[in-house]
Amino acid sequence: MPDTSPADLVAAAFEAQRDRLHAVAYRMLGSHADADDVVQEAWLRLSRQDADVIQNLAAWLTTVVGRISLDVLRSRQTRPEAAYDGLTDLVVTADDGSDPEEDAALADSVGLALLVVLESLGPSERLAFVLHDLFGVPFDEIAQILGKSTDAAKMMASRARRKVRANEPPSSAPPEQRAVVDAFLTAARNGDFAGLLRVLDPEVKLTIDAPGGEIVVLGATKVATGAQLGVGAGAASAGRSVLVDGRPGMLVWRADGSPMSLLAFTVVDGRIAAILAVTDPARLAALDLPEPL
Repeated sequence: MPDTSPADLVAAAFEAQRDRLHAVAYRMLGSHADADDVVQEAWLRLSRQDADVIQNLAAWLTTVVGRISLDVLRSRQTRPEAAYDGLTDLVVTADDGSDPEEDAALADSVGLALLVVLESLGPSERLAFVLHDLFGVPFDEIAQILGKSTDAAKMMASRARRKVRANEPPSSAPPEQRAVVDAFLTAARNGDFAGLLRVLDPEVKLTIDAPGGEIVVLGATKVATGAQLGVGAGAASAGRSVLVDGRPGMLVWRADGSPMSLLAFTVVDGRIAAILAVTDPARLAALDLPEPL
């Protein structure tokens, strides 16, 4: 059996870190494609580096990924349209009105809702929070990435933590929002077109993540028409109220127990302003969904 070369050892060590590095970059950037690019760039830098002088490879790679991600975040300041491709990371929980576990770690909220909140942070705050609170990187290492003092890094993470906690998704939908959603679903089941229009914002946007791609429907009349047809299709055998990244939603199963659709509603001023409908079986299979009742 041939001896393993130093280059092979470095490659194997990098591969052992790849998933963690991707997770760091994804939490920083909110895009799997951007995270892949960052990890690839980290590998290129490692391949040009004398590995013998690296005392802690995991820390070195985290530093490199942090710095590259920070550069990407700073370059994004003039193009806020750089958003998320993380639909499969939607956080779906049962909406039973119960309180969350008091000791649940903030790092458990790593779905789209958290990414949206993180987008409101400055690049340095975001890096300090992600690396320390989500991945346990010491503040002295974070300070080196930021070019700041350790105390400054701690302050940035603290500011970010307060902002994130202030925007944590609720454990149950507000009763008034759930009532609007229930009225929508009841009207759809009963074919009550006028009832649908009463709870839909005139400019409501329906986004359908279907097997063939994304479909967008605009306007209350078109959405109400589609809702009547969709809910009346009759393939569902069970459904339950859920939260989708803190928004009131509904999860529907087929008779065979497979998920048929996931709906998430954005309610503004007593009307539904936006609906997300996930019907793609592959997308649904990738989500961590509650069990049927």
